[in-house]
Amino acid sequence: MDIYEEVSAFYEGYRGEKRIIGTSADGRNLYAMKVGAGEPCAISQYAIHAREWVTALLALEHARRGGVKGSVWLLPLTNPDGAMLSTAGLSSVRDAARRAFLLNINGGEDFSLWKANTNAVDLNVNFDARWGTGKQNVFAPAPANFVGSAPFSEPETRALRDFTLEIMPQYTVSWHTKGEEIYWRFRQPAFRAARDKKLALALSAATGYPLRGAKGSVGGYKDWCIEKLKIPAFTVEAGREDLKHPLGLAALPDIIGKNLDALAKLSRAYG
Repeated sequence: MDIYEEVSAFYEGYRGEKRIIGTSADGRNLYAMKVGAGEPCAISQYAIHAREWVTALLALEHARRGGVKGSVWLLPLTNPDGAMLSTAGLSSVRDAARRAFLLNINGGEDFSLWKANTNAVDLNVNFDARWGTGKQNVFAPAPANFVGSAPFSEPETRALRDFTLEIMPQYTVSWHTKGEEIYWRFRQPAFRAARDKKLALALSAATGYPLRGAKGSVGGYKDWCIEKLKIPAFTVEAGREDLKHPLGLAALPDIIGKNLDALAKLSRAYG
């Protein structure tokens, strides 16, 4: 399956408000589609890690489902190049020099476990939220955990940052795999933590996933939203822990079953 083509075709046929918020390192569109109208307004982004591409298909189900209070912008494929690299391999990369670079970094042609974009930057450690101080951060191009040359060094993270600052959502959700747990803390003060935990518990009730901490993790989109924008933000790790990366289509029915109504229920808990 061509995950980028799947998302592109859905976007082309989508009748609601939609827009292209930027392009990836390898020139693919970054799509956004809006469900609902009015406030609260939220952003829900998916597949920022390449091997977690299956969450893009959850995004399409969320678009079909709708039912949110207010509105939610869905960004189904934040890392389209990486998702294609993970699913289709080097043939998906358009530039020969980039293919050689990636092959050298990966050490072989199996990119199924790749997390980064096609600059070998892990997009979810490239945000300006205590950037470069994470426990697992690395400082050279790699399949995972490379923080980049600076915060927002990548076109994908810049596009998501700029879109978020334009929309100024009341909360955000990021969908990852795997582990069936929810992260909601990033050093916010007690009064904001109390506010955010109320929503986190609603998301937990909707999915059946417990709340967890992510000690030593920094530089993610959730972290940036909490620290810089001071809004509630959540990372949902969908998919059973006993499954192996990359989770594929076989895992999708269970993921959809547990997460399909999560955005609608979370939106109704806001305020």
